[in-house]
Amino acid sequence: MLFTSYRFLAFLLVLFVLYYVIPKKTQWMLLLVASYVFYAFAGWEYFIFMGITTLSTYGAGLLIDRNHSRQKAYLAEHKAELSKEEKKAYKEKQKNKRFAIMVVCLVLNFGILAVLKYTNFMIANINGVLEMTGSDKVLAFQDLILPLGISFYTFQSMGYLIDIHRGKYGAQKNVLKFALFVSFFPQLIQGPISRYDDLEKGLFGQHAFDWHTVSFGLQRILWGYFKKLVIADRMLIGVNAIIGDTESFTGFYVFLGMLFYALQLYADFTGGIDITIGIAQVLGIKMQENFNRPYFSKGIKEYWRRWHISLGAWFTDYLFYPISVCKPMLKVSKWSRKLLGEQVGKRVPVYAASIAVWFVTGIWHGAAWNFIVWGLGNCFFIMLSQECEPLYEKFHNRFAVKEKMWFKAFQIGRTFLLMSSLRMLDCYRDVPMTFRMFGSMFTDWNIGEVLSTGIWNLGLGLHDYIVLLIGIVILLTVSLVGRRGSVRDKIASKPMWVSMAVFGGMFIAVILFGAYGMGYDASQFIYNQF
Repeated sequence: MLFTSYRFLAFLLVLFVLYYVIPKKTQWMLLLVASYVFYAFAGWEYFIFMGITTLSTYGAGLLIDRNHSRQKAYLAEHKAELSKEEKKAYKEKQKNKRFAIMVVCLVLNFGILAVLKYTNFMIANINGVLEMTGSDKVLAFQDLILPLGISFYTFQSMGYLIDIHRGKYGAQKNVLKFALFVSFFPQLIQGPISRYDDLEKGLFGQHAFDWHTVSFGLQRILWGYFKKLVIADRMLIGVNAIIGDTESFTGFYVFLGMLFYALQLYADFTGGIDITIGIAQVLGIKMQENFNRPYFSKGIKEYWRRWHISLGAWFTDYLFYPISVCKPMLKVSKWSRKLLGEQVGKRVPVYAASIAVWFVTGIWHGAAWNFIVWGLGNCFFIMLSQECEPLYEKFHNRFAVKEKMWFKAFQIGRTFLLMSSLRMLDCYRDVPMTFRMFGSMFTDWNIGEVLSTGIWNLGLGLHDYIVLLIGIVILLTVSLVGRRGSVRDKIASKPMWVSMAVFGGMFIAVILFGAYGMGYDASQFIYNQF
């Protein structure tokens, strides 16, 4: 059920009405039913995998939580008779039990994800190696399904389990409530990847109808559809034209496509998140923001603190820190400090963890080498920037330009172009082809041809470019105004006719200028594929 389909809008309308009509204590049950109905439209067979994740994580969480409780009770009961060494030994034994339970559950669920998502990728690479060695053997590709949202609900569930193991909070005792946490339908498509303690109160609480909350949620949904249908799906036409013909569209076409894709991806992804957060807000549930004006970032590290925030936070908390401070890594760090010196040795754990995180980030986005190269490319430039920080400091000490507006604009433009260049690997989906097309921007000087006649060969007419220009100006204006507080709050503080004009105009724009109509095949949100 696409977010952009009429069926989904009808589904939302029925849900919103029922949600505030039924007894408040049963609202969470309705959300569970609605989430499962939504998931059923993707395919009934997918429930097998979601069910395994739900039940295995629920059971493992209970076992770990009960072990925590038993340990606390045992130590309190035998406090006087146990020596310090006995207490330490007992704690270590229980800790190992909890760790074993967690590892089994992690291996099971990440194993399912790996098999379904990466089996054919591994087979393709093995076949490539066999071909290079002259072997006639070929492994057959497997016909495996990839359940909707499996990456998102797996990461969210495993984050919950790790938090239980760390003693951050207790396990959810009600299996149906936990099932809702795993399957909550707005975030299944593209996140955000929520934490249990952030969602618990909202998902299972009782919510009375509040017009201010509901109207703000509806406005957020409308803003998401505006981004998706008016900007992203229209921009997609030009992007597909450019990347679909790599022989004709080279040089400045590639640069134009790179910019188009950057804007399309932002409007598409943030538009989907706006719809998700807006749906939750209508239901009285607060979800974390997943973007914070990333295209205003002045460096790559800052960019990744602003883009897909929940995924970055997940990797930081559950992968980067555990790798960088684990006992084997500490031993490697100690050894490297002796062998390579203090300055180099102390970087080893950080850079090893960073490479692991960015490799996983890349392959999380897709089972292909272009995504791996994209992830490691981000890692390279982040580490390069970190190593150059002493030079930056010397430069800024010599030249007082750090606070100058033109220099900040330069930093923003530099970061935007660098990230857009790396993202070409996502566009062309082929590493050699991406580098060839990137190089053509510097060898095929056809800017005059592109700007005079070429732009009319991309499937976009004058009215499309006008709509895109106005849409991008609105997008930029909202981002700039939003730096000083909520735009919706600012509009709400104006006379009612202003709010009606703004949101009424946006609704009409979506109806009149949205990229849909007779014969139109509504495009999936880009992050659906992950």
